[in-house]
Amino acid sequence: MATANHNLSNYDKNTIPNAKDFRFGIVVSEWNDTITNGLFQGAYDALIDCGALADNIIKWDVPGSFELIYGSKKMLDQNVDAVIAIGCVIQGETKHFDFVCEGVTHGIKALNLTSDTPVIFCVLTDNTMQQSIDRSGGKHGNKGTEAAIAAIKMAELSRR
Repeated sequence: MATANHNLSNYDKNTIPNAKDFRFGIVVSEWNDTITNGLFQGAYDALIDCGALADNIIKWDVPGSFELIYGSKKMLDQNVDAVIAIGCVIQGETKHFDFVCEGVTHGIKALNLTSDTPVIFCVLTDNTMQQSIDRSGGKHGNKGTEAAIAAIKMAELSRR
């Protein structure tokens, strides 16, 4: 989704289910932690704003974005209603960027195909650090906020 004309932090609470009865797992990559901590804060704040209880939000840290797959898989065992996988991969000089981005994307997709609990993809795959800053609380808002809203909606869908 293009973000140039869309603030990722905007949502209408009237269109979102109350999150008070849901448990959420958030798995956060330690790599590019200034970005991932901002994404986590955006997600956490939105969950709380939409009624989630702080005691019903579990946060685990993993070393990097590739480890989000395993961390999310293990988080599914924690009786949560949705998992948010938060990471940030920034283009470098080698193909490592491509391999990590593709692996994480396919890994999170596989979890969604094999589990009844939704896993929300909140991994920035930007060309520059500035693009990541802009999407983790900067001029485009916070992709973590957007992921939290998706997690609430998907948790509600899963309960239907």
